Amino acid sequence: MAWAKVSSVAPQPESTRPVPSDRPAAADRRRQIRPLLAAVAVSVAGDGAFIAAAPLLASTLTADPLAISAVSAAFYLPWLALGLPAGALADRWPRRRVLVIADLVRAVLIGLLVAALALGWASIPLLITVVFAVGVAQCFFDAASQAVIPMIIGRDGDNLSKVNGRYWALDTTGRSLVGPPLGSLTFSVGRSLPFAVDAVSFLVSAALVRMVPDVRSEQPARQPLWASIREGMRHLFRTPDLRVLAVAMGVFNLGYFMVMGTFVLYAQRTLHLPNAAYGALLAAMAVGGIVAAANARRLIAGLAYRKVQAAAMTVQAGVWLVAMLTGNVWVIAALFVVYGAAASLASVAVGSARQALSPDGLIGRVVAAFRILGLGGAGLGALVGGAVAKSAGLDATFVVAAVVLVVAAFFTWPSRRQPNQANDHEGVRSGALT
Repeated sequence: MAWAKVSSVAPQPESTRPVPSDRPAAADRRRQIRPLLAAVAVSVAGDGAFIAAAPLLASTLTADPLAISAVSAAFYLPWLALGLPAGALADRWPRRRVLVIADLVRAVLIGLLVAALALGWASIPLLITVVFAVGVAQCFFDAASQAVIPMIIGRDGDNLSKVNGRYWALDTTGRSLVGPPLGSLTFSVGRSLPFAVDAVSFLVSAALVRMVPDVRSEQPARQPLWASIREGMRHLFRTPDLRVLAVAMGVFNLGYFMVMGTFVLYAQRTLHLPNAAYGALLAAMAVGGIVAAANARRLIAGLAYRKVQAAAMTVQAGVWLVAMLTGNVWVIAALFVVYGAAASLASVAVGSARQALSPDGLIGRVVAAFRILGLGGAGLGALVGGAVAKSAGLDATFVVAAVVLVVAAFFTWPSRRQPNQANDHEGVRSGALT
């Protein structure tokens, strides 16, 4: 895809815009994006409850670390099988409709799990099946939601960094601060309660998403599905910054889930943490994450996308090593604060890179290709971590993850001969999030 097609839809440079007419337009764009941000705030709070409750439920059904890690892996593995077709279809279909249907499907699936728990039919295979199916719907939702943002607000660097910062601050608040304590506390009251909360959150999200403008990209003549997929992959792998960031995201998630796939067992056996407090420990990640995401524009201004991602991987490696050496719940809570800040800044940088360096008609496919590597790495990491824990002990997962992350960070850091591509892109001013 020629860059001329991207720059033709980019906003004019700041110095050439008429200030009086630009301000109302910018205000209108901010109002139009608010329903999507509100939907994210609601649905990810339910997801956070689900993320905390699912391994707790699994631990009541089995003591096998590999089986418990498979529950976490099941949410991310759909990207390996269906991520690319989902991204291509999200680029073809009306994106608001994709968002609403994905929310409704997830509400129904979680509702079925609640019914199974009420009837006493809960099992590890059933839990894995439901989690996998929810992950399939997530493939469509993520591709469409990330594509909607630049279509509404444009590709101006300041606007992208501000909106993505708010997006990830809300995501972190719900997924890591509000959701996990809610999930563990409600699980201690009743096993089905956190899943019922998640199902309701998707219904509320669907209602909010219906208020988002029905933006559509200009599509060329309809291509066969696999030709459309190849076009998106070709754009990703021919854009060096996007290619490296996609692989780096996969390694970042692989390292995280190598540890977190069985962390519930570490919390129970080593930290002696009660189930009701498990979500509160996970919520520590949100403290740094929320602050960092809200101030991302200032914290990483002038840094290349790849430098932010490499630094985040290095921080994560240090967190795992120190956590393993101390085995103290309060130290680990503080380390999770640091990890949350690093992860949020990396999320803002990677999200802005995808949106700034991809045309409207390709964003869904580029997001899907990223998720193939990023969330596929998460699922693979959970399975590898479970196997390592089973064969060498829970502490071994911390060491292996740290080594992998440090090596990947070295190859992600750009050399002086590799300038950040977005700095030369018409739609992103110098000094924008890079």
